[in-house]
Amino acid sequence: MNRKTALAAAVAAALTLGTAALATSQNVAQASAAAQPGAGFQSMSTIGRQAALDQAGKEAAETAKALGLGPDERLVAKDVLVDNDGARHVRYDRTYRGLPVLGGDLVVHRAKNGKLTSTSWAHQGAITVAGVTPKLSTQDASKAAERSAKHVKQARTTNLDSSKLVVWAAAGKTPVLAYRTTVTGAGEAGAGSQEAVLLDANTGAVLDSYPVEQGISGSGDGVNVGQVTLETSQDGSGNYTLTDGLHGSTVVYDSNNSPQSNPAQNAQPFSKSTDSWGDGTAANRESAAVDASFGLAKTWDYYKNTFNRSGIRNDGRGAPAYVHVDNQLLNAFYDDSCFCMSFGDGSSQNNNTPLTALDVSGHEMTHGVTAATANLNYSGESGGLNESTSDIMGTMVEFYANDPVNPGNYYIGEKLNMGNGYLRRMDDPTLDGSSLGCYNSNAGSVDVHYSSGIGNHFFYLTAEGTGAKTIGGLPHNGTTCNGDTFAGIGKDKAAAIWYRALSTYMTSTTDYAAARTATLQAAADLYGANSQEQYIVSKAWAAVSLGTALPDPGGSTPTPTPTPSPTGTPGSGNALVNGGFEQGATGWTQSANDITNSNQQTPHGGSWYAWMMGYGSAATETLSQNNIAVPATGSPKLTFWLKVTTQETGSTAYDTLKVNLNGTTLATYSNANAGAGYVQKTVDLSAYRGQTVNLQFAGQEDASLATTFLVDDVKIG
Repeated sequence: MNRKTALAAAVAAALTLGTAALATSQNVAQASAAAQPGAGFQSMSTIGRQAALDQAGKEAAETAKALGLGPDERLVAKDVLVDNDGARHVRYDRTYRGLPVLGGDLVVHRAKNGKLTSTSWAHQGAITVAGVTPKLSTQDASKAAERSAKHVKQARTTNLDSSKLVVWAAAGKTPVLAYRTTVTGAGEAGAGSQEAVLLDANTGAVLDSYPVEQGISGSGDGVNVGQVTLETSQDGSGNYTLTDGLHGSTVVYDSNNSPQSNPAQNAQPFSKSTDSWGDGTAANRESAAVDASFGLAKTWDYYKNTFNRSGIRNDGRGAPAYVHVDNQLLNAFYDDSCFCMSFGDGSSQNNNTPLTALDVSGHEMTHGVTAATANLNYSGESGGLNESTSDIMGTMVEFYANDPVNPGNYYIGEKLNMGNGYLRRMDDPTLDGSSLGCYNSNAGSVDVHYSSGIGNHFFYLTAEGTGAKTIGGLPHNGTTCNGDTFAGIGKDKAAAIWYRALSTYMTSTTDYAAARTATLQAAADLYGANSQEQYIVSKAWAAVSLGTALPDPGGSTPTPTPTPSPTGTPGSGNALVNGGFEQGATGWTQSANDITNSNQQTPHGGSWYAWMMGYGSAATETLSQNNIAVPATGSPKLTFWLKVTTQETGSTAYDTLKVNLNGTTLATYSNANAGAGYVQKTVDLSAYRGQTVNLQFAGQEDASLATTFLVDDVKIG
């Protein structure tokens, strides 16, 4: 059985429009009868899960093309599960010309090398409809839904109900443009029971209906975020307000152009009898409030789901927010004295676009987080770090929100109609003509919005590295001040390091030099001293002219000896680090997640081993360790235990595992070596006495039938 398709979720049941429908699956084997801990899935940290979702988002367009979806379709990553052997299962929702596709969800199964192996569909194949302009009006749809309800009596549409245009794509049915309308009446949940009715948006024919849980979840159309769902509340009179009970009861007020010094002076809560807000234009005062409500909720969720932080002060309390502050105000700000946020409506300079973009909301709320943690002084270099922190986390919120009309990128305020297209850029801050991109001794005398460029530049380089790339549809180019080039560690790791440094090591007077020290320590805390992550942090600081890079732990400088493990440690007759894999991947470089303690296979000794290949499709992967000092005396040799299992037959070598030393192949094993258990292998290294060598296990598999190579207890001595 191919380990890449033997998974508990292989045969998926999709709940489509209230009817359980078996999703089709291409070449997915039945799950093993043996119960696996956690259903065979790896436990994932919030950071790891978000990184997996980010990766799935980056793969979405390519995946849609590979699956043969049409040009009007988009995939939106919803969830990711990872098997113990590294195989991934990515759940996507689908949209068609921006409309949600009910029944369009699917799960893409990928081998641990990233190869797409199969897909579980709710509705298989591309989706097309004749058009997205309905013949039926929303009012007509509501009336038809009331007449067609089956699960509630005396159905009616109330303030809680709405008719939303969707594409209905039930399994085995031809997709159609439809209205999803909720109606209220007497049913199993009482007098306020609700039912969803699906109607053909052109003919009015009933497509489906089912009872739904009742809850208050309004809809909004913002200036910057587009059409979104909002969490709202009802007051004693039955009116709806922009009070978000799920996020600390955050309230968004219309400041009614109150002065910046007192945004609450003329403020009134937004309140109305219907739960639909804004129309996407700045002329509608609710539209900016939609932006703010959505952005602050996403910021809250980002901090909660990534860092387990509950609100600005980590006390579960939401801060009030005021939109339409002052007149012609091209600014937004957080004020700790009132524990509140203010958003201006912009000015003629930006075509009067409200300052309520996603990254701006994240930016302002982060000022509150900074005030509650390091409380960086808002002047000098610490002021630049304060602003940089808000830019960094505001950017991360934008990525986290995954809003299709505002994709994540490293431009600040790109939605605000500024003359050059943004307020600031993190990849090359100097492009705005004012920001610093490289540190100098005068940084403390520069306006904090411009000295923030140093920290922004550092973060971008840490996350993305150098060179040109397109992110969120916008061009980026990671430049350096010292001409260096390197790869980044990813935005999630970079953000985790910055947040830990901010909340654990920075103080009110931290300057850029101290920020370097704080982030290096945070990197060591999270990923280990002398880790690649800490090394890249040091290189990124050096690239903005602050300090020098640490020695490369994976390059010419030997990696310091880690804490000894039960097997495979220098000093125990083994020149390898962690030869028995009991410290996980410590000391090893792997092209995939080969090193594992999965109980789907059996190690030779201990709990950990290396599981290579076993895909049943064309694939390659490597497992290596560098800078190994071969003993200078005696008859040095490489020994390891190898177990080979295969679906192949005969003695022809279709799938291979090669042992390479300094690029030279010293031994080759194949499917022809398959057996019932582990066999110890020995390779003579006499020709390498006294030399420093690089060891590599290189696996290769052909297009069909799987061969698995298990490697354990590797030793050079």
